[in-house]
Order: sequence, then structure tokens, then C-alpha cells
Amino acid sequence: MATRIIVGLAVIAAVVQGLWSDLVPHNILPLVLVILGLVYGAVSLDAEDATGYLVLAIAVGAASGANVLGNIPEVGDYLNAIVGQISTALYAAVITVLAIRTWNRLMPSDSD
Repeated sequence: MATRIIVGLAVIAAVVQGLWSDLVPHNILPLVLVILGLVYGAVSLDAEDATGYLVLAIAVGAASGANVLGNIPEVGDYLNAIVGQISTALYAAVITVLAIRTWNRLMPSDSD
């Protein structure tokens, strides 16, 4: 249930930031997206087996950076802006995976 709430909030924040970036003052929505991504990474991902998620994050970020959706007439730039904001949350979760994997490597396990 927590995962669905986090994803829902991230999608809402990405749509609002992508379409109406001046709607929320002090540019707070990118920070919200980062926090939601960090929490999602901690709550929903297995840091030791996150390959599928990491590939997805890289692919979405690359598609956003290449402005792929910008080629769709009339709405492409809006869609690309939304996907760009979603990639912010995805990359934040990647940082959580990195932190957890690093922690697991540095701290002794019960079997050591």
C-alpha cells in the first residue's frame, strides 16, 4: 500500500511540475520528487537485486534526455517534461540502492 501511495504522489508531483512548473512556489516539487524517490527505493526495492529497476531508470532518463516524446506534435513537449520529472524520482531511488548496497558491503553480516 505504501508503494502505491508513493508512486501516486510522485506521478501527481511530476505532472504538476512538468505542466505547471510555476504553480508551486519556491520550486519545491523537484525536492518532493527526490524525497519520494529516496523513500521508494528504501521501501520497495531489493538493493541486492535491483537490476531491472536500474535498467528502467536509465532507459527513462535516456528517453527524457533525448527528447523522444518532443517529436509528437502539440503534446510531445508536455509529455517529455512529465517524463523528465519522473526520471528525477527514479534516479533518486537509484541513489538509495547505491547507499543500501554500500552499507551492506561495509557492515559485517551475521554469517561473517
